Amino acid sequence: MVTSMTGYGRGEATGEGKIVTIEMKSVNHRYLETMIRLPRTYTVFEERIKSYLKDVFLRGRIDVFVNIEETGEIKRKLKVDKELALAYYESLKEIAKFLSIEQKIDLMALAQLPEVITIEQPEEDVELLWPVFLEALEIAAQEMQNMRIEEGKKLAADLLERKNYISLLMEEIRERSELMVKEYQEKLTARIQELLGTPPVDEMRIAMEVAIMADRSNITEEIVRMASHLDQLELFLTGDGSVGRKLDFLVQEMNREINTIGSKANDLIISQKVVAIKSEIEKIREQVQNLE
Repeated sequence: MVTSMTGYGRGEATGEGKIVTIEMKSVNHRYLETMIRLPRTYTVFEERIKSYLKDVFLRGRIDVFVNIEETGEIKRKLKVDKELALAYYESLKEIAKFLSIEQKIDLMALAQLPEVITIEQPEEDVELLWPVFLEALEIAAQEMQNMRIEEGKKLAADLLERKNYISLLMEEIRERSELMVKEYQEKLTARIQELLGTPPVDEMRIAMEVAIMADRSNITEEIVRMASHLDQLELFLTGDGSVGRKLDFLVQEMNREINTIGSKANDLIISQKVVAIKSEIEKIREQVQNLE
């Protein structure tokens, strides 16, 4: 199925006293490019995240944001710096004696002095958190992939509608091209008679002129190739795998054919339809940029 490169996903998992939240968004890009922002402590997981995303997505710029919170389940220890507390105490006594003021040293006030009591962070084995990371990553990636698939369906439907419209215009061009030579012959005959008056018209000469004109304005090959390109377009849009680059090349070929038709067919009606088709092809080209 056709997949868009635009999407968003969010995943959350809990374990090892942590809540891991991963958010990711993707936009169109020629290749797969991943930008990961996560706390410095866990940078060891960056390459693993990139490797996982590489297995899931083929194209697009993916920005990944990782947030880690503690659940409060981790037991912390308080560390008392007794020597520092004693030093504070002795210093306060010395100040009281020097200023000749009553010595009243409150225990709570002493405990609140800098570095007397500190929270001792337990050593963390970051590897234990990788399964939690992976769970959140899988949820976020799946959510984003689902969004990309839904967006891809909408894009494919729009592109198929435009393809059908182009097919209709191309059929009108084909029908018009068959009448064009006959109309040219009639106009040429009428013009010669108008200029020369009543003398008989040289039918051979007119036939030669019409033949030259028909050869120069023959767009049969271009019409056939355009029909083939449109069939391929539908085939890609209804198939599987990455089709963005294939469609990008196909659109270039469609542009080439319609430009040739416009330059060869010296006809106002065909020219108008060529302009309409070129407009549709440009819209297709813009949409194709968003496909994986």
